[in-house]
Amino acid sequence: MPYLAAAVVLVGLLCVLNLLLTLGLIRRLREQGAAQPRHAGPPMALKPGSEVGDFATTTVDGEPLSRADLIGLVGFFSAGCEPCHDLAPRFAALSTGLPRLAVVTGEDPELVAVLSPAARVVVEDYDGVVSGAFQNTWTPALYLIDGGQRVVAAGGRLEDLPIEIPV
Repeated sequence: MPYLAAAVVLVGLLCVLNLLLTLGLIRRLREQGAAQPRHAGPPMALKPGSEVGDFATTTVDGEPLSRADLIGLVGFFSAGCEPCHDLAPRFAALSTGLPRLAVVTGEDPELVAVLSPAARVVVEDYDGVVSGAFQNTWTPALYLIDGGQRVVAAGGRLEDLPIEIPV
């Protein structure tokens, strides 16, 4: 009987020790989590300084397009994406003087109609060649590309890019 009582006391002490260690771990994780930003934006595969991969495709107007033609603002939009539909008119209305390319994944004539007057538009599947060249899996996604086909800035909103946006 004394062995049973000793075993119960030992198990109880181990449980209290485990509880104290768990509470300390939770407190430390909360402290570390508070130091990190809550919303870091969409997961952009190509970061500033990255080079865009090779691709060759055709715009909806029949114009050939390749990596060599790439400069300016590139936007990725997808069918059925509410934030994409909200961003598309602002993307089309920009008066920055930068050439624009809009990549629409999926069938969405409305997005194409909004974007076509202001940008070259490519319609492709979700695993299309332009998306592959950018390693892009998120929409909306915006990239600012320099003359060397390198990413200058990337983000999910126009405000994430270092361009002047009319209010």
